[in-house]
Amino acid sequence: MKGVGLCCVLGLLLGGCGGGGNWVKPGADEASAAREYDDCRDLAGTAVRTDADIDQDIAASRSDDRQRAGVVRAQTRTMGEHTRDRADAIIARCMRAKGFAQAP
Repeated sequence: MKGVGLCCVLGLLLGGCGGGGNWVKPGADEASAAREYDDCRDLAGTAVRTDADIDQDIAASRSDDRQRAGVVRAQTRTMGEHTRDRADAIIARCMRAKGFAQAP
C-alpha cells in the first residue's frame, strides 16, 4: 500500500515532465533545460519521499475508519497537495539556482 501512495505523489511530480518545464536560460537549448529540470525534479522527489511515505502511512492507518471516510479522503488529498506544492517549490528554487527563469 505504501508504494501506491508514493507512486501517486511522485506521479504528480512527474506530470509536468514534458521537456524542461517551460524554463529558459540564455544560451541553453531545450535539451539542456530538460536535463537540468530532470535533475531538479529528481532532487525534489528525493526531498519529498519521506513526506509521501508518511502521508501514505497515515492514510493506510485510517482506511478502516468508515464512519469518517469523507474526512479521511479530504485529509489525504490535502496532504498530497501539500507534498506536491513543496516539490514544485523545490524544483523552482533548484532551476533558479541553475540560472533558469520560467518562460512567460
